[in-house]
Amino acid sequence: MNYIKNLFMDFKNFAVKGNMVDMAVGIILGAAFNGVVNSIVTDLIMPPISLLLAKINFSGLFFTLKDGSAVAGPYASIDAAKEAGAVILNLGAFVNTAISFVITAWAVFMLVKLVSKLRKEPAPVEAVPTTKECPFCKSTININATKCPHCTSELK
Repeated sequence: MNYIKNLFMDFKNFAVKGNMVDMAVGIILGAAFNGVVNSIVTDLIMPPISLLLAKINFSGLFFTLKDGSAVAGPYASIDAAKEAGAVILNLGAFVNTAISFVITAWAVFMLVKLVSKLRKEPAPVEAVPTTKECPFCKSTININATKCPHCTSELK
């Protein structure tokens, strides 16, 4: 019984470590970020590109490599080609995914760059001396002193 209790305590300590919680938060935020990036690509970036390229809808862009056994091509959509059993090359889905990857990679790069900049320790500031050595008795004295308090010598 004690073994099981220790096992659960070890698991609890492992599961609530700071790194595990940070990783879980990162995964959840990553999933949400993925949805945002996909929306940016499909809703904001691809429509102007398809407009510039003679109104080609990239999400539906595909090439038939082999006609299906049920119905011969051409097919009106990817779903129609799949239903017919055709072998298709989904070029549009690949283009959308590649653009999503580039945007995600850029965003992660900028995030890592920002975090590393924030983590960078500031350059050590050179301390301004507040004391000096008396040239006569070699005692440490205030830098503004005009007379040594130890040997009473006049300082220049």
